[in-house]
Amino acid sequence: MESLQTTSSFLSLNALFDNPLFAGGIGLASLGAAAAFARKGAIVALGAVRRRLLVNVEISKQDPAYPWILAWLSQPREHPGYIASRITRIHNLSVTTTTTNTRGHGTSGPVNASFFLQPGYGRHIVKFGNAYISVNREKHSTANMNTGEPHEIVQLTTLWAYRHAFEGIFAEAHKLAAKANEGKTTVYSARGMEWAPLGDSRKKRPIGSVILDEGVKESIVADVNDFLSRHQWYVDRGIPYRRGYLLFGPPGSGKSSFIQALAGELDFGVAMINLSEMGMTDDKLAYLLTKLPKRCLLLLEDADAAFANRRQRDVDGYSGANVTFSGLLNALDGVAAGEERIAFLTTNHIDRLDPALIRPGRVDMMLRIGEATKYQAAEMWDRFYGDKDEEGMGKERFLRRLEELGLFGTNQDGTPSNRHTSTAAIQGLFLFNKIDMQGAIDMAEGLIPRTFEASDDVTLGEKHTKLRS
Repeated sequence: MESLQTTSSFLSLNALFDNPLFAGGIGLASLGAAAAFARKGAIVALGAVRRRLLVNVEISKQDPAYPWILAWLSQPREHPGYIASRITRIHNLSVTTTTTNTRGHGTSGPVNASFFLQPGYGRHIVKFGNAYISVNREKHSTANMNTGEPHEIVQLTTLWAYRHAFEGIFAEAHKLAAKANEGKTTVYSARGMEWAPLGDSRKKRPIGSVILDEGVKESIVADVNDFLSRHQWYVDRGIPYRRGYLLFGPPGSGKSSFIQALAGELDFGVAMINLSEMGMTDDKLAYLLTKLPKRCLLLLEDADAAFANRRQRDVDGYSGANVTFSGLLNALDGVAAGEERIAFLTTNHIDRLDPALIRPGRVDMMLRIGEATKYQAAEMWDRFYGDKDEEGMGKERFLRRLEELGLFGTNQDGTPSNRHTSTAAIQGLFLFNKIDMQGAIDMAEGLIPRTFEASDDVTLGEKHTKLRS
């Protein structure tokens, strides 16, 4: 009985396979499965071949090399051969516009504009040497939480055999960027938890253009150069490789100007931190100081502002800076403090600084940059009018006039005048009389510090005094 049932089931199965519709369906399904398997195998094989034959380099927008690569890609190139010149054409471009106001007085019209074309988003082909490089610039849907800028990447792809071309590309891009910033100083500011350039790089200020009292400038420059030449000396003795300077004195004496000029002299940038900035906390300050841009002077202006948080809360709820005194000390010279750093602190009120802040190790050198001296006034006169006053007669009259006014701290009879002026005020006077030496002498009385009320009338000849006093 069982054998009959088995025979019957086999006969039914044979009949099913003999059915042309069923047999055709089985055949089509088998072909589809085989095609899918072959497709997946081909994708895996192509992926393996691609990984073996190609090499990718990805540059994020947060990387300093990102603008260098875009600038390098923007350079015009001429390749011999019809095919190479057609393949390497970049058809999608984006533009960055910078404007400068160089119009003369009384002229109208738009300011001067410079247009910088760079590869747009999408895929491009460039040739470097014998290597063809595939360039893919993408903008992601995500954004930087601190700045709101969308994330971007540039991906470079070439054959594995030409992988060493990337070294040449980055070297050439860096050289191009260095040439573009040659003779310029880059100023960085804290943007969220990152450092970012504050506008375009500016021309280096010659250190000779900052007139300090005799010997002050030279002593700082010599000390900084000595520090930079003794890295290994610090390492061998286990001393943290950092140096701190405090420049104090009245406003307008040239503290910040000197730091900017020193950065240009050393071919450094300047990284500025505003201690009274809203949202500046101890943790943020410490993190930023450990992530300073390379070859940069750290500038903490108005260091006494760090103690503003000790005052009472204002009506609007703001109680001052969020940086505490202990947080500033730890960031400058704590366990987590960064190394390889040159820090400059400036203040107009050194009496407001706690002795713990200006002890050696945090501040290694303190210098007062004070009111204008006779030496500074003479040097500034030579810088502005030296080409016209070759015999120095005008300089003598100007200095004599300042002495008559008691602007160097003493009267002509030697008694204290309790009266001083600043180098910023003298510069303002000279700028007001660019080509008129006698006018600068006649208006020297305007250098006397004054206090103006809102109702005071100020004549044209005294406007510069109001701005500088």
